[in-house]
Amino acid sequence: MVRLVEHQGKSLLKSVGILVPEGEVAFTSEQAKDIAAKIKKPVAIKAQITATGRFKAGGIAFANSPEETEKVASKMLGSMVKGFVVEKLLVEKRLNVEKEFYAGVIVNDSYKVKAPVLMFSTRGGADIERIALEHPAEVGTITVDVLVELGIDEIEKMIRGLGVQPDLTKQLGEVVFGVCEVFKKYDARSVEVNPIVLASDGAVYAADCHIVVDEASVSKHPELGIDFPREIGRPPTELEKIAWQIEANDYRGIAYFIQMTTEIKQEDNCVGFHGIGGGGAMIGADALMRHGLKIANYADTSGNPTASKVYRIVKIIFSQSNIAGYVLMGPVIANQEQWHHAHAIVRALREELKNRPNFPVILLIAGNKEEETLEILKQNLSDLPAQVEIYGREYVYNVDYVAQRMKDLVDEYKASELKMRR
Repeated sequence: MVRLVEHQGKSLLKSVGILVPEGEVAFTSEQAKDIAAKIKKPVAIKAQITATGRFKAGGIAFANSPEETEKVASKMLGSMVKGFVVEKLLVEKRLNVEKEFYAGVIVNDSYKVKAPVLMFSTRGGADIERIALEHPAEVGTITVDVLVELGIDEIEKMIRGLGVQPDLTKQLGEVVFGVCEVFKKYDARSVEVNPIVLASDGAVYAADCHIVVDEASVSKHPELGIDFPREIGRPPTELEKIAWQIEANDYRGIAYFIQMTTEIKQEDNCVGFHGIGGGGAMIGADALMRHGLKIANYADTSGNPTASKVYRIVKIIFSQSNIAGYVLMGPVIANQEQWHHAHAIVRALREELKNRPNFPVILLIAGNKEEETLEILKQNLSDLPAQVEIYGREYVYNVDYVAQRMKDLVDEYKASELKMRR
């Protein structure tokens, strides 16, 4: 999933006719000053990051003049907010708020629903889950049938049922209908506008928004300018950006890579982790950590990826400095043809291990073409100077043994490295 920053989300809302406060994006304090001068009103200055809770973290401030805007922007740009470096700001007209509302369309994955759910509340500016719990009479919901377009009449009926005055119902209905349009048009997982503001001038604005788009649809919407469609709660690393390019134009199987740490010390028992099979891979990762190892990254190559995708993921894993081992944890009887993994791993390891004496490698792989896979690995890795151990299906339910073997090999490798340094 990928979360859009506020100004991106507001541009989508604006495209379907929803009012948003007058404003522009600034990359420098001078630009922020010029935007405020153009608006000629008090402004809100907002850090454009994908994290929520910006106000309490110092990512939203207000200014009454262009000069004050410049000072605030100068302080905010380059600062850290919720783990993100602030590189751009949205400078927009500050609204005089009469009342706040909430509207959102969110995919409900529960087995009872499995559909988008439209939610509207006469209370905005707060967490919708808390509002629903504390003030259920002020929240309306509609389960959306994806095969039948939701009409504005049904939306207005829901809003009227919450006691909203008739002259405001039409305006809010149009905003909520627009939220539904954005959700559908951009293949979103969620579109939330919070708060929707009734301003003192009588107009209704989207004052803030949170939009999450399905990563599988990113290629259909180049206009969004998304270069890393994963929601990880922090800026992506360079290796993560490189890894995403493996997926960007090739959806044949999964080639997933996320770094767990970017600062690995030589004394750390940190290994490069390569999983197969989602839940099985996580069981393997958990076993490694239980036995005293850390994982530098989490990678997964499932869903029958091509050998080229697997090869590139292994090369990225080895691009991490100071890893003390490489482990392929595939504790599943996979239906994918595993010999594609074997060919990829052989090529990558023959390139990476020739100059890594005693480097620990454990490969646990099972499933379709398993016998051929294990034979390819054994024949082509036996002459390498590394410590390579290969396991098949008999160890799928014994990942603790495999994890302990990895720990033992890492300890031996670290001891030999220490001896060589002395």
